[in-house]
Amino acid sequence: MKDNISYTTEEIAKLLKISKLTVYDLIKKGKLPAYKVGKQMRIDHADLEAYKQASKDFVAKPAHDTGKRELHVASQNSGVRQVVITGQDLSLDILASHLEKRSPFLRPLRSYVGSLDSLISMYQGKSDIVSTHLLDGDTGEYNVPYIRKLLVGSSYLVVNLMSRWAGLYVAPGNPHQLQGWPDLTKPGLRFVNREKGAGARVLVDEQLRIHGLDRRLIQGYEYEETSHFAVAAKVASGEADVGVGSMKAASVVAGVEFIPLIKERYDLVLLDLPENTVLIQAVLDILRSDTFRHELNMISGYDLSETGKIMLRM
Repeated sequence: MKDNISYTTEEIAKLLKISKLTVYDLIKKGKLPAYKVGKQMRIDHADLEAYKQASKDFVAKPAHDTGKRELHVASQNSGVRQVVITGQDLSLDILASHLEKRSPFLRPLRSYVGSLDSLISMYQGKSDIVSTHLLDGDTGEYNVPYIRKLLVGSSYLVVNLMSRWAGLYVAPGNPHQLQGWPDLTKPGLRFVNREKGAGARVLVDEQLRIHGLDRRLIQGYEYEETSHFAVAAKVASGEADVGVGSMKAASVVAGVEFIPLIKERYDLVLLDLPENTVLIQAVLDILRSDTFRHELNMISGYDLSETGKIMLRM
């Protein structure tokens, strides 16, 4: 029976002919009931049908005053533009808040994915503002080499959001006396990694390549967590001896110390298209405003010396 059928978010997106991000937004708002099976979200057939019926009822409702039928359109048809912002740093949540306050016609949506996946989503037309902190080990440059390769054929703007320290999470007192990237291969050391596509994962892989280190010597290289905070928490709990991430997480998670190794540049990318003119100007104005800078200054570990600076325009 169909009542026993459930769907993945990908299947729902195909059935409704909408993006997966929109599906997640409907789930977040409670419009589409969902539950987890393992790591996967599922939606029951009955709940899908109920949502579709509710949508039909919403589109056309009788007007109480005139006896005529009044059309109620969804947000995407009412002049409100949804703006998808990707990345996991807290500064992006602050940017989204400022963007929403600045214009009633922009509705920011957050997508918490890594740097490579962010750029891929922009190439696929699924994101509007993507964040990236990807080190190119051959040039020592952040972000631009990857952007040039992944957004080939596109016109885009790269603007700095901030810079921040990346390094090692270790237990209090640094009992294993870790000082640099080569120390990750110390025998018996338990490492916790980030998922493929995350900026921290790219940083680790590039440093291993630069130093000629074999990742097979790293115990726990295949063990992945999906955020800086989760990595730091594994070290704090004693489940791992070392992980790689940003200084911010170390300042929040109790029971972990931070060894800074490299200052990474954290940039935003927007497609430089006529329909994005207002959005681009709004983002630049926010990044360069005293209010936004003041809020970021309250967060430890950020270097705002280039915030709002256009790093590249293609």
